[in-house]
Amino acid sequence: MLSIFDQGPPPPCPAPFNLAAFVLRQAEALPEKIALSVLRPGGSDDWSYARLAQAVRGTGTGLLERGLQPGQILLMRLGNSVEFPIAYLGAMAVGLVPVPTSSQLTAPETQKMIDDLAPAAVLRDPAIACAGHPDQIGLEELAAMRDLPPCDWDMGDPERLAYIVYTSGTSGNPRAVAHAHRAIWARQMMVGGWYGLRAEDRLCHAGAFNWTYTLGTGLMDPWTIGATALIPEPGTEIDRLPEILAAHRATLFAAAPGVYRRMLRGRETLTLPHLRHGLSAGEKLSPDLHRQWTALTGTELHEAYGMSECSTFISSSPTHPARGAALGRPQVGRRIAILGPDDQPVPQGEPGTIAIHRADPGLMLGYLNAPEESAARIHGDWFLTGDQGAMAVDGEITYLGRNDDMMNAGGYRVSPVEVESALAAYPGIDQVGAAEVEVKPGTTVIVAFYAGPAALDEDDLHAYIGDRLARYKQPRAFVHLPSLPTGANGKLLRRALPAYYPDRSPPPA
Repeated sequence: MLSIFDQGPPPPCPAPFNLAAFVLRQAEALPEKIALSVLRPGGSDDWSYARLAQAVRGTGTGLLERGLQPGQILLMRLGNSVEFPIAYLGAMAVGLVPVPTSSQLTAPETQKMIDDLAPAAVLRDPAIACAGHPDQIGLEELAAMRDLPPCDWDMGDPERLAYIVYTSGTSGNPRAVAHAHRAIWARQMMVGGWYGLRAEDRLCHAGAFNWTYTLGTGLMDPWTIGATALIPEPGTEIDRLPEILAAHRATLFAAAPGVYRRMLRGRETLTLPHLRHGLSAGEKLSPDLHRQWTALTGTELHEAYGMSECSTFISSSPTHPARGAALGRPQVGRRIAILGPDDQPVPQGEPGTIAIHRADPGLMLGYLNAPEESAARIHGDWFLTGDQGAMAVDGEITYLGRNDDMMNAGGYRVSPVEVESALAAYPGIDQVGAAEVEVKPGTTVIVAFYAGPAALDEDDLHAYIGDRLARYKQPRAFVHLPSLPTGANGKLLRRALPAYYPDRSPPPA
């Protein structure tokens, strides 16, 4: 059997359509229900569906009154605050195209974006770095827009441009990814295929408002079905999250693996009386961290795989928990294949490139101003993700790492994820990344870089890994770092690891 998952496409997106209108479709039926609670010690700032919808639609009106026109691009340089999702949805409500960006970017980095995007305006918190632009809309002006008369929804073709996000840059320079209004319609496949989300849920996301993972999983998806989104106020310490989750009766919790790792550090118990399960995305979840969470909380942790170009489309879920170290399975409605070098599906169980069908409603329109690069990602009916995986007979997919992260050891291709998973459980290792390092001209070896309280004994590490990986997969050296290099969204930058290798010879092979 070939590595193809296809149980039929999802229902087509209705037309005319507007992403923001779909997100806030419950506001009329549930005006007084709490849509958003910004959590702080001893209380919260609560936004009802009616208040949220008014703020979004008023912002839409204000943006149009400033002379902005549907189809124009707005660069978002706002901080970790509720202003971000209100402005984001307000722009799309009237057909403008927002570009959410990380508040950690520097002014020179934003200059590249401004040159690339030619935005009509910049939505700007003065505390956030940004290159110069002649039309900047500040926080006070944005706040005043909320009370304006509500805008009409800009309904139209679901294929038209809705928003732009930048890739993390883990595989090279960040790219501007253009998404259609239909992208939110496609996310319904995640509600059952990953979240197990219900209207009565209180979903807490640990990320910042201005992170696309938070915007989608933490805010927009709960709002589309009438659930309540919980976001800890900016500056909340990760160590305090368990107390916050319990106090505010969170039933679902979403975060990146690094947050779960910090929450569990030094704990022997973790009591979360209302929690049904956790959700993990953003980077690969190690099996050891998964086991620790389950043991301490008594709840499951469901992982999802996706990318800026198509959000998440492979996941485990309450109805289909992942088996072993597998990611999970394609969500119902997705069409997924594992392709070989000839762009044909490989037999089940064999590694290849993870690909999603080009007709998936969540797939990007393309890279902005880069038609040739966009076309290069499409091979026949498939969009190639650039990630390696293998599909089991039941559809379960195991993630093996990016094509360009794959390491070579004596002619064998080795997945860095496999090496990292084997080391993640070792006491004293908080985070680990594996990379191929050229130690002298023409000679490369696998090196494990790790962060933790202190450097560990290399002989002990070699002995530990020797019982867990074939000889050719084992790191030849271990490098302790205060922290591993990550991008603005917290993802491990494996490409940056070799630069941290010290000028010394590795242990004998």
